[in-house]
Amino acid sequence: MVFCLMKSLSRESAKSLSAALRLRSSDVIGAKSAFCAQGLLYSTKRVKKEEIIATSEIPAPPPDDDFPTSGISRPISEILKELNKKVPDSLIRARVEANGFSIKYIPWHIVNRIMNLHAPEWSGEVRSINYSPDGKSVSVTYRVTLYGTDAEIFRESTGTSSVDDVGGYGDPVQKAEAMAFRRACARFGLGLHLYHEEL
Repeated sequence: MVFCLMKSLSRESAKSLSAALRLRSSDVIGAKSAFCAQGLLYSTKRVKKEEIIATSEIPAPPPDDDFPTSGISRPISEILKELNKKVPDSLIRARVEANGFSIKYIPWHIVNRIMNLHAPEWSGEVRSINYSPDGKSVSVTYRVTLYGTDAEIFRESTGTSSVDDVGGYGDPVQKAEAMAFRRACARFGLGLHLYHEEL
């Protein structure tokens, strides 16, 4: 098995580079292929001849337990259980709508932090941005996906903002996106208790 690299490093640098890359035999594809040679090929302007370093000279990576675990580590049921916990009152904000109705909500940046804490294997994306036919409002559809060891699930929701809304932070699209993001997360249970407090 070989890797062809351009060399501007010494042998010792190449060894430390390969150790830093943490190459494992399972990471190499085509080890038995006819295209594989038995060494590493290097070439530079400073070195006129090709220098081959055998793969046996590359230090073995440390055992797997020396690597920090990352990635998908829990089943969906555990992630959802965490997300369904009641959000502390100190993280909840309130605003008064134009009609005088008070609304409790969790700001998008706090929702983002809660997702990172309890469901670090999540992703989010804007699926669509649509302006109303009269151009007075904009709607954003947002998808949040959770990845577990046993499944991958997603929820989508929309948020709408008036184009004339100049209060608060951000433009109308940002406001609609934040609303859609919060609502999509609520479909997993995050902050859902705020929608049912009065029942």
